[in-house]
Amino acid sequence: MVLSIGERIKGFLFSPSDTFDASMEDTLGDAFKYYVVILMIPAVLSAIIIAVLLSLFAGMLGMFGVPAMPFGAAMAPLLAVGFFVAILIGGIIGVFIDGLWLHLWVYLVGGRNGIGETIKAVMYGATPSLLLGWIPIVNFIALIWALIVGIIGVRQLQELSTGKAVLAVIIAIAIPLIIYVVIFAAFMAMPGPVFQGPTGPGFGGF
Repeated sequence: MVLSIGERIKGFLFSPSDTFDASMEDTLGDAFKYYVVILMIPAVLSAIIIAVLLSLFAGMLGMFGVPAMPFGAAMAPLLAVGFFVAILIGGIIGVFIDGLWLHLWVYLVGGRNGIGETIKAVMYGATPSLLLGWIPIVNFIALIWALIVGIIGVRQLQELSTGKAVLAVIIAIAIPLIIYVVIFAAFMAMPGPVFQGPTGPGFGGF
């Protein structure tokens, strides 16, 4: 049975296990088309928000007699289009990178159904975060929701146990997170520049 986009959205949100089972025969191309459609939701919303905020900002500047921004009235729509394209391209590139990285750990825990199934799990699993991730406060819930849906997708499409699917996803998330924390800690531990006060060299100091 071929599910419509609306049926897929509802299914991945509220009955992901059954919906992944119904999507076993989907090609990577099918998953990609679905992913691009739902990716356009945050892309369009972000573009609209940027355009509105810039227009309001320009209006406030005008009220105080401040000269208009570069490019005048065209600035807001130009930046909005730029944000839309950046989110779309970034989301497409990012989902393939995430899928490749996750599949390394999926394979190590025993997943043998191919990298395409892992990427499908990532694309379909992104449904909650792409639909709801733009809403403040709700975005945190959407992120956890997407994580759970992604784990279910890996389990179903790679035919793994729940424990192995969880392990693969947690490792894939934990390693970059640990690296970021270590880099941040190392950066914060770096000594700041030594400030030479007025008694230092050139100011009468010896």
